[in-house]
Order: sequence, then structure tokens, then C-alpha cells
Amino acid sequence: MLDVLTRFANGVSWCASQLASVAAAVLTVAMVYEVAARYVFDAPTAWAFDIAYMANGAVFLLGVAYVLREDAHIRIDVLRNRLPVRFNRGVQGIAYLLILAPFFGMLSWIAVSHTWRAWVLHEVETVSPWAPLMWPFYLCIALGLIALTLQLAVGGLQAFRGLDSAARKDH
Repeated sequence: MLDVLTRFANGVSWCASQLASVAAAVLTVAMVYEVAARYVFDAPTAWAFDIAYMANGAVFLLGVAYVLREDAHIRIDVLRNRLPVRFNRGVQGIAYLLILAPFFGMLSWIAVSHTWRAWVLHEVETVSPWAPLMWPFYLCIALGLIALTLQLAVGGLQAFRGLDSAARKDH
């Protein structure tokens, strides 16, 4: 059962990371276009700032679950390396499954609610002259948080099962 959950969470994380890659490409193209429009043609766009913060937020939140899956996040290993492996796995299992997964699950629920509300109300960015619809950005936030919650829950279960990060990637 854990193998099925792991494959599912890993697949969701991979899909979210691919969306993050698309958002990074959009961010790059938009910023290059904005620089050219502003400095070459003296015609800045009304949408560059909005695209920048939305795409940057999407890259971060859609990519974080994949980073956790690959065990590539930043961690301070000074204390961790001096403690027994079994103790570290227990701490990781408790932190991931009992603290972080419920917290990010709650944030996911809130993000999904905000996304739905923005969709229904056709919410737009009110401080922007471009006034883009907000639900696509909120959807990226919600999907990223859901992927992170799944990855945290599976990572916690795997830590309790005794799998290290290299073994978790294989599932």
C-alpha cells in the first residue's frame, strides 16, 4: 500500500515540477520581452510585474514537492549527522507526518477554497493596471501545496518504515 501511495505522490510531485518548468519558461520569456520593450522600444508593459510575481510564486510552490522528493532541500546536518539514524528517521517521521503534513494540508484546503472563490467571482488583481484573473495563480498555489502535503505524508510514513532518502526515490 505504501508503494502505491509513494508512486502516486511522486507522480503528483513530478507533474507539479513540470508545471513549475513551464512557469519558469513563461517568467523568462516575459522578463526578456519586458526588458526589450522598456529599454529598446521605450514601451513598458502593464503586465510584467504581475507575470513576474505570479510565475515566480508558481515556480517555487509547484517545485517544492519535487525538491522534497529528491531530498534536495537545504538542511543543517551538523547535529543530524551526529545522531543515530533510527532517531533521525523518527524525528523526520514525526515532523513530516504529524506536524508538517497536517499544517500544509490545512493550507492546501484554504488555497483550494480561495481558488474556487476566485473562479466563481472572477476575481481580478485590483492593484494592477492589467487586472489579471487571480484563479490561475491561486490554482498553482493550491496544486503546489497539495503536492507538498502528499510528499510530506509519504515521506513521514517512509521514515517510520525505515527507508532512507535514496530508497524513497526508487519507489
